[in-house]
Amino acid sequence: MTGIADRIAETDRGKVRGTTQGEAISFRGIPYAASPVGELRFAPPQPHAGWSAVREAVHAGPAVPQAASRLEPVMGSRVPDWNEDGSLTVNVHTPLRAFEDSESCPVLVWWHGGGFSSGSGGWDWYDGGRLAALGDIVVVTANYRLGPLGYLYLPESGAANLGPQDQAAVLRWVRENIASFGGDPRNVTVGGQSAGAYSALSLALDPQTSGLVTRVLLQSGPFGLLPQDPRNAAENAEAYLRLLDVPDGADTAKALRALPVEQLLSAYGRLAGQLARPGNAAPPMYPVLGGPGVPRDLHRAVADGALEGKPLLIGTTRDEATAFTAFDPRIHNLTPVGALDLLTGQLGEQAHEVYERYAARLESPTATQVLTAVQTDELFRNDSLRIADHHAAGGNATYVYQFDYRPAEDEHGLGATHCADLPFLFNTFGAYPDSPMLGRPTDAVRALGHTFATAVAEFVTTGSVNDWLPYAPATAARIRHFG
Repeated sequence: MTGIADRIAETDRGKVRGTTQGEAISFRGIPYAASPVGELRFAPPQPHAGWSAVREAVHAGPAVPQAASRLEPVMGSRVPDWNEDGSLTVNVHTPLRAFEDSESCPVLVWWHGGGFSSGSGGWDWYDGGRLAALGDIVVVTANYRLGPLGYLYLPESGAANLGPQDQAAVLRWVRENIASFGGDPRNVTVGGQSAGAYSALSLALDPQTSGLVTRVLLQSGPFGLLPQDPRNAAENAEAYLRLLDVPDGADTAKALRALPVEQLLSAYGRLAGQLARPGNAAPPMYPVLGGPGVPRDLHRAVADGALEGKPLLIGTTRDEATAFTAFDPRIHNLTPVGALDLLTGQLGEQAHEVYERYAARLESPTATQVLTAVQTDELFRNDSLRIADHHAAGGNATYVYQFDYRPAEDEHGLGATHCADLPFLFNTFGAYPDSPMLGRPTDAVRALGHTFATAVAEFVTTGSVNDWLPYAPATAARIRHFG
């Protein structure tokens, strides 16, 4: 490794120069694959051609093409920064000491959420510099293709789970290159939040990538969402092609590659509108069962022992589903009958029993509050606990948390909503101005962030956490609460 003054690291495609910020060096916008344009749109990721001069890794690459997130009312809005060309990049944040000493640091490869439809590893929300310095770990974030560009299911045209294929390519890039940034390629935690947690678990379970993963961090994973059935994925793909007036046949991929990406995004938005149901968090396209990266059902893979031997840190926020209901006018004035109708579509004959159980548990609840509580558990908490129960029962190191922080000015009734833990992990409070889920970060709020981030960094480093008893199956007292 070169000296700290140079801030240069060498990858298998060329050298990159980072920038020092505080106690970390950040290398942003490093290509891990060729731009997915032209013949490479709707194709598996291909190697980047490389560069000869030192590449200035000062700015993150563009986000992958996407529409605005439906969680903007919760997290805050963003100025669009996407471009198909140059979008497949990684960002590496390294503690200064990793450039000063020869000892390698543990690595966290962390995936952003966004419902498989939005987000970017290069956004300031997920800047890993402070976490890297705090925990003495190397933090890697990355982009992966989203929406139709990442999850359109046309296997006969080569398009199948391209987003997961991008993520697997990132893990292989880390294995080959992270030592040059002070990271230990044999000590890699894969983690993420929401769709990113779903992705992290998939990578840890898939035989093609599980050997690249040492530990697993899962934040608010929607594990109640089963991988998309291939038949349903094919139906949605056909509906999408009809919206684009593209024939389904031998020339489908060629026709799709010829269209402006804006047209692809517009049609995806229309498809999402056609398929949308109040309270349903599933996007039109997401990882397909049996496709690359998802060879089998995630819960079946866990039950069959595919996660054995990998320490696990898993958790949820207390009020996950308010992010999807608080700003949805279709849900605000639900009657019990309306809420039951929505739950019946998800839970079948159990809907009435579940509704009554939650209504009895809450104090003078509205139908909307009951629906929100049910969906928090059914989509996020229950299956996270099932994964934790099984993993701990097998004697594996398992840590479970619940994030309980709610802003003091909670005018929308969000509570501790989905995504609320993100600024606390990365100490990026300033990146969320006027965000309803955060409110105004006081000294106490920042101290909570330090505690939460320290616990995560300790897990990434050792697979355990100081002063935190490992989880025991069905033992609520072993769940650590933050906030």
